[in-house]
Parts: sequence; C-alpha cells; structure tokens
Amino acid sequence: MGRGGKPPRHLADLSPTERRAAVIALGQPGYRADQLARAYFARLVDDSAALTDVPAHARGALAAALLPPLMAPVRQLTTDDGWTRKTLWRALDGTRIESVLMRYPDRVTVCVSSQAGCGMGCPFCATGQAGLTRNLSSAEIVEQVVAGARALRSGELTGGPGGPLRVSNVVFMGMGEPLANYRAVLSALRRLTDPAPSGLGLAQRAITVSTVGLVPAMDRLAEEGLQVTLAVSLHAPDDELRDTLVPVNTRWPVGEVLAAAWRYAGRTGRRVSVEYAMMRDVNDQPDRAHRLGALLRGRLAHVNLIPLNPTPGSAWTASRPGDERAFLRILRSYGVAATVRDTRGREIDGACGQLAASG
Repeated sequence: MGRGGKPPRHLADLSPTERRAAVIALGQPGYRADQLARAYFARLVDDSAALTDVPAHARGALAAALLPPLMAPVRQLTTDDGWTRKTLWRALDGTRIESVLMRYPDRVTVCVSSQAGCGMGCPFCATGQAGLTRNLSSAEIVEQVVAGARALRSGELTGGPGGPLRVSNVVFMGMGEPLANYRAVLSALRRLTDPAPSGLGLAQRAITVSTVGLVPAMDRLAEEGLQVTLAVSLHAPDDELRDTLVPVNTRWPVGEVLAAAWRYAGRTGRRVSVEYAMMRDVNDQPDRAHRLGALLRGRLAHVNLIPLNPTPGSAWTASRPGDERAFLRILRSYGVAATVRDTRGREIDGACGQLAASG
C-alpha cells in the first residue's frame, strides 16, 4: 500500500454476512468466518499460528486475506502512575495516529482516533492544526481497541489498585472528526458492540462519539438504532466566538447544532454530552456561562468543562481555577448537570486536543 493508499481488507471491516462470503470466496467453508471472528474478537489473536481451531493448511491464506497486519507501535508513553498510556501507531502506508488507554478503578477506557489528523481546523487543538491526512478504516479503528485489550491481558498497564482488566468503554475523542468519516465509524461501532464472538460485545451505552457539530451526520446517527452517547464539542454558546473557535460553525451555527443534539436525545433517550474547553479570558466569562445555562436549561444534557490542555504555539491557556469554579456554579444554578473533566495524559500530550502524532 502506497502512502495515502487504502488499508488492506480486514475481518473487522466486514459484517458477519460479508465475512462468510469472503471465506467462501477463498474456497473455505462459511463457518470458518465464525472461527476467525472468535479468534480475533474473543482471543485477540494477531498471529496465524494461533488460529488453532483452523486446519494448519488453511491458516496462512485465511490470515493473509482477513487478518492482515494494520499498524505497528512506534512509541508508547505512560503517565498517571501507570494508569494512562498513549501509543503512537504507524499504519502500513506510513500514516501515524495515536490512541490512549486509560485505567480507572471501575472501568478501562480506550480513546480512539477515527482519522489521521483532522480537517476541522479548530485553532486551540493540536490535531486540528495538523490538518487531515486521511480517514481510517473501520478495522484500523477497531484495532486500537483490540490492541488495548491485548495490553491489559498481558499486564502492560498495571497502575492502580486492582480494577477491571478488560476494555469497558470507548470514546471517539482521539484524532479526527468521527462524523466526517461516517461509514467507517458506523461500521466500527457495529464491530465494537456486536455480541461476542462476532464482535467485541461492548455495551453501546459505554461508547461515546464526539462531533464538532456536523448536523446532517448527527441526524443520520440518530436513526441508526444505536444507544451510543453523542458528545458535542461546543466550546462557546454564541456564534460570534464559536465561528473563531470551531470554524465549521459558520456552516452549522450553535442553534442548529443544539437542535440536532436535542433530536438525537429525543430519538435515542440518551443524554447528550456538551464538551466545553475552558480558555482563559476567551470563553470562560460569567455572561457566557449564563448564555450556556439558558441554552441547556431543561434539556437532556450534561456539560463537561475541560481545562484547556497546553499545545505548542497556542495563544490560549487554561482558565483560572476561580473562573472555572464560578462558571460551574452558574451552570448548576440553571439546573444544568455539569462537571469538570478529569484530565488524563496531559504530561504525555495524550489529553483532549493534544494528539498530533508527532515523533
């Protein structure tokens, strides 16, 4: 595959029906598809020699056709006393992406990238400033989660006093705008949530898909019959400021984005997460807190206030703690559920807005 080329077809790109067709096209009985799925999704196999329930003479061809290597780790950095690890991956065409594995006492979350880079151009985000290289395939997205599961199984992320050693949550908050890579992201969501062994069997409600506000795709996702959480990266309650912070706002302004969010909440019954990066003297003034509170009052929403994470060359910095607390109090005075996000991975440039796949 040349630079910027299409990744090879992988089992995780295909639905169960498509897998059976692919296996039959290779001259093998259809049930081999279920054996491969069990090996990859349940046993986390990444080596043809480990396909022990497949006859030895068929392993090589099946693995080459449906379990090809997709990416290799370039560098791994760990922080938060061993609870957080960021991995820089190199895809077959040289494209670099990043994912973050985060262990908590009650869950393990993988933050996945859906694109290499991002085309949304938000000026406070390192990923957005890097521009878009290409979309990731469904399998490249799923492989980030499977790789996290392998790491947990082998004891590579040992920080913390116990807790689960299996991936329980996935957030599409890494590199890229997930809804700008809609088909691959939707397919990845199916593979992540399909019952084992056809998929990883994760709970739909344990998956969060973020967007800067691509309204048509938000409405489309609402009709897919999924129960994933939608996170809207709002960052400003008024169009004048949001036009600057989130350039796509000039196409779909605040009112349209929130209307689509409420349609999603109405269709799915799921509370929408409103992401708000707190920037000193930019969007953290009391009047903006009042505007945001008025917009969200009575809605099925929860606000995540995110202390802005530092990025090289950025003109913005995190809000003062006092301003952050005041903003939070004002939101809550409107009856809006709001919390300050636990910032994981900041020291290794693995937190929100820091993923740039450099090095």
